[in-house]
Amino acid sequence: MTIKLIVIGKLKEDYLRNACAEYIKRLGRYCTFELHELDECRLSDQPSDKEIAAALRKEAEQIKRYASGLIVPMCIEGRQLSSPELAERISEAGVSGQSTVTFIIGSSFGLDPEIKAMGGLKLSMSKMTFPHQLARVMLLEQIYRAFQINTGGKYHK
Repeated sequence: MTIKLIVIGKLKEDYLRNACAEYIKRLGRYCTFELHELDECRLSDQPSDKEIAAALRKEAEQIKRYASGLIVPMCIEGRQLSSPELAERISEAGVSGQSTVTFIIGSSFGLDPEIKAMGGLKLSMSKMTFPHQLARVMLLEQIYRAFQINTGGKYHK
């Protein structure tokens, strides 16, 4: 199975990069992992709705180049799943012949509606708001946990 993570923006803090690197290393036992860090569109200090929409469309064009398989946009209106439910969804994707699952984390303004519409599963981590950089670490941890659940590992309690 291939897991892709498409993110808008790069990690700035070393501690977040280190945490992501650790989970990516652990995932290597279970899947092929691809990380695609895409450039965030620059906006004015107080962007208009039109400027935001144009930036999201431009980011969507970048995202579409890498998205394949089961597409999972991370968005506030998405479903909240437990760790075992996420594990089941990843397992079901593999069993149904989708060998790739692509998770997408947008910029601070979210994702273009076209990307959300491509989603076979729209996922939300919480009703709370998290920085996108921290959300990346949290998502990687949950993907790793899902593989541990699916293989009977001791990580998930």
